[in-house]
Amino acid sequence: MPHYLGSMQTLPSPMHRYKENDTVDYCIVGVGSAGGVLVQRLARAGFRVIALEAGPFWDTEKDWVSDEKGSHELYWNDLRITGGTHPLALGANNSGKGVGGGSVHWAAFAPRFHPSDFRVYSEDGVGVDWPMSYWDLKPYYELLEREIPVAGPAWFPWGDPHGHPYGPHPLGGVGDVLVRGCASLGIRSVAGGPVAILSASHGDRPHCIYRGFCIQGCKVGAKASTLITHVPDAISNGAEIRAHAMASRVSLREDGRADGVFYFDRDGKEHFQRARAVIVSGYAIETPRLLLNSACPGHRHGLANSSGTLGKYLMVQAGNVVAGRFEELIRLYKAPPAHALSEEFYETDPRRGFARGFSVQTVGPLPVAFAKQMVAAVGAWGWGMRQVMMDYNHWATLGVLGEILPGEDNRVELAEEKDRHGLPVAKVTFNLHDNDKKLIEFGKNKVMEIMWAAGAQQVVQESRFAHLVGAARMGSDPSTSVVDKFGRTHDIPNLFVCDGSIFPTQGSANPGLTIQALAARTADYLAKQGDAIFYSNHRELSEPGIRYDLSPPHTRFKGNPRIA
Repeated sequence: MPHYLGSMQTLPSPMHRYKENDTVDYCIVGVGSAGGVLVQRLARAGFRVIALEAGPFWDTEKDWVSDEKGSHELYWNDLRITGGTHPLALGANNSGKGVGGGSVHWAAFAPRFHPSDFRVYSEDGVGVDWPMSYWDLKPYYELLEREIPVAGPAWFPWGDPHGHPYGPHPLGGVGDVLVRGCASLGIRSVAGGPVAILSASHGDRPHCIYRGFCIQGCKVGAKASTLITHVPDAISNGAEIRAHAMASRVSLREDGRADGVFYFDRDGKEHFQRARAVIVSGYAIETPRLLLNSACPGHRHGLANSSGTLGKYLMVQAGNVVAGRFEELIRLYKAPPAHALSEEFYETDPRRGFARGFSVQTVGPLPVAFAKQMVAAVGAWGWGMRQVMMDYNHWATLGVLGEILPGEDNRVELAEEKDRHGLPVAKVTFNLHDNDKKLIEFGKNKVMEIMWAAGAQQVVQESRFAHLVGAARMGSDPSTSVVDKFGRTHDIPNLFVCDGSIFPTQGSANPGLTIQALAARTADYLAKQGDAIFYSNHRELSEPGIRYDLSPPHTRFKGNPRIA
């Protein structure tokens, strides 16, 4: 029987299977936004690659349903301990489990970071600078915008202004609210993207049919996830994706180099996969958890943690949702949830009294998610909830996406509690600081002002967070960071980290596109270094040069002509 990855796309068959005692070149832990891009490119470059994924290898026809409740298996719902002054809600909002990871249930908003995001300390005196610039990543932004691909406006005026390879989506009702409210206040906005959802057919993937189930897993195949954009090409080039493989620790040889990964299969039996190099791509909670659980003689505080920063500087973005009721029908579900935005408040404005800024974006919760928001926003319950839900199609929701600065006290540690394999689970502590609180208050009020200006009769808001990043940050100084600018750990020369955990700061853009662009750049670096990664301690830090030949087939230079 074919393994479906969408309504038209099937998985290449058969998949290469390595033997239990085979040594591969790269063992990648996690097949999400970063891991999916890495396994595809390294396989296409000719390396022997196995990728371990804790969750299932999704068959979209068998496993996915067009139902909110039936989609709960997409998320990482395993036990995690949370605390701090502002404890984080973990699961459906910010982490995935299964091939494709969080990219399976992201809203697919795909804006780039701004040049200033890489120079936050130099420009604004807060946070830290990245050890690389926007211009190092720009060619990879352009490349991934074609590979995913991204649909959006012909001209995006903020940051480094640019166009998009595919035309924008039609404006939905909630997008119309954002544009109308912004226009009445003289605030610039764009519509139709940028979003990694097809506005026209692409290869063996059909265009979007606007049914609203983007974050429940797109059965149609119009929304991008590495499950459908990169994993099939990885398998075609000899990679093995090993599902239901929960990594327990990274192993080191006596000479201090990584030699593989221990993992548990779905029956709880432990295995060891030998590899000449290891890349951890488990995202901002599971990556530091794995490295901390891999403590051993010489690394008693966890692998790659000589700086003491592993697990620290965890970040989320402010994600307040503002809801407004309108007399006319809005129909929240009739468009991609994310399809219009303004980045007019993205950069620091000293007049506001805080550093950095926020974006204003459309969000389109389906009824169950909307009901949860109204419980939090107005305490709706019983008959009051029924009244709100009868008006569901008259409500619009806009979101703040604000930059929260890295704080050392926001961290991932190991808890006393253990999972079913006997591994300590993650303990996540999060606190808002003064700058964060001022930004959130200003952003929330500004979006409420936009909602009123659009003609809302009633406006309410829910406080929440979105998008985990950080906790294994990159930097040039080994005493204050975990990895260098290519994700290579400072302590162990053949151990890499590549996912959102390596972000030093996070900007006010959704992180998915940046994570995939960083993964493509790291893959180019590994391909250029060749076998030296496996035996040499020398660190070459020059830019690798972009490898267009490593893109999935039929994606290079596709799309609409670019505006210079």
